[in-house]
Amino acid sequence: MGFFNFFSKEKKETLNQGLEKTKTSFFDKLSKAIAGKSKVDDDVLDNLEEVLVTSDVGVDTTLNIIKRVQERVARDKYVTTSELNNLLRDEIASLLNDNNTNDTEGFTIPEQTRPYVIMVVGVNGVGKTTTIGKLAYQFKKAGLKVYLGAADTFRAAAVEQLVIWSERVGVPIVKQQMGSDPASVAYDTLSSAIANNADVVLIDTAGRLHNKKGLMDELSKIRRVMQKLIPEAPHDVMLVLDGSTGQNAYEQAKQFSAATEVTSMAITKLDGSAKGGVVIGISDQFKIPVRYIGLGEKMEDLQPFNRREFVNTLFENN
Repeated sequence: MGFFNFFSKEKKETLNQGLEKTKTSFFDKLSKAIAGKSKVDDDVLDNLEEVLVTSDVGVDTTLNIIKRVQERVARDKYVTTSELNNLLRDEIASLLNDNNTNDTEGFTIPEQTRPYVIMVVGVNGVGKTTTIGKLAYQFKKAGLKVYLGAADTFRAAAVEQLVIWSERVGVPIVKQQMGSDPASVAYDTLSSAIANNADVVLIDTAGRLHNKKGLMDELSKIRRVMQKLIPEAPHDVMLVLDGSTGQNAYEQAKQFSAATEVTSMAITKLDGSAKGGVVIGISDQFKIPVRYIGLGEKMEDLQPFNRREFVNTLFENN
């Protein structure tokens, strides 16, 4: 079952606004990089490398993009600086295409998988609980029955915040006392979801990174306990990253990928900074599909990541 399968005018406008700072910053740097040059030569490529790295695309991905541009320049013999914009757009789109980032334009839940369990991971402060709330809203809007599980029992604020979202969206939540065993909360959530024929379950988890072994053990235990009820659970482990932290987001992706098997990502807070390039780098380096991007405060501002639209918006002439 596909959701939101249509890239509407409203979504396009939200994407435009959300990437405005990234776009302006990137093109300011790019125009300086090619100032006074008519063709793409080694100087321009050196400058371009700096533009991409300072736009939070990441060093490895930048080198990858530069290599692709060099090959294209060698093949086409003469590339003018005015063609560089389109060339970059094509190469970045092609790079994302090679990295498991499909244009899902939403979330597909297999018809036979009910309830579909999404375990949401990420450090505190990245917008994890807000992302869960917005996902719950979008799933409910698509006609699905949603359950929330407050398995971040480490922070009182996390449970309270999730309760507020459950009331706001109008979906049930399963919670226990502060300090309860997170795996027990996850088990209770799945039990209730199964008994009430839920379609989707979203499980919030604690975001403590300073103790990687503790985190690994906790997430492994949640998995094991859920699998007593649903052998394939969780069907998706979604890592939420704060895009506005730039390079920090790479570090978190690295740590969480090592601690548990991450199967998708949501990158939030892209509207407040010029660090949208982080989406390209993270998608390239971790080969884990970016499924959602956060572009603002409103419920609809959490958008399915559409590679083609993202790259086109980034490279559209103002």
